[in-house]
Amino acid sequence: MTSKNTRDMGTEGEQRAVDFLIANNYTILKTNYRVGRIGEIDIIAKDAEYICFIEVKTRRSYSFGTPGEAVTFPKQEKIKLIASIYLSNTGNMNSCVRFDVVEVLMVSINSTNEIKNINLIKNAF
Repeated sequence: MTSKNTRDMGTEGEQRAVDFLIANNYTILKTNYRVGRIGEIDIIAKDAEYICFIEVKTRRSYSFGTPGEAVTFPKQEKIKLIASIYLSNTGNMNSCVRFDVVEVLMVSINSTNEIKNINLIKNAF
């Protein structure tokens, strides 16, 4: 799979994750929130009293482990840093926060991507 195809699949996985979260009563605050060269958070959403910082991982199989296992400790630390910048910039430093992961498993059927499974891991790290 080329890098463009991987990127396209990732973008589609993020959109499917947004749809899934909305269907599960999340309010989407931001998508692809970027802080300079530090990086980005895929989705920032509200779930009840929590501001959730959500990493989306999309895969075609579990050959290399679950998608959530790809959210390594360095990636978690980067997400936490970006989250603190977001909270500071929006005046939400005293908010309840949570770090979630959405795992999206896709299969390709007749050259279209179909969702095989979406798994939400609350308090993933």
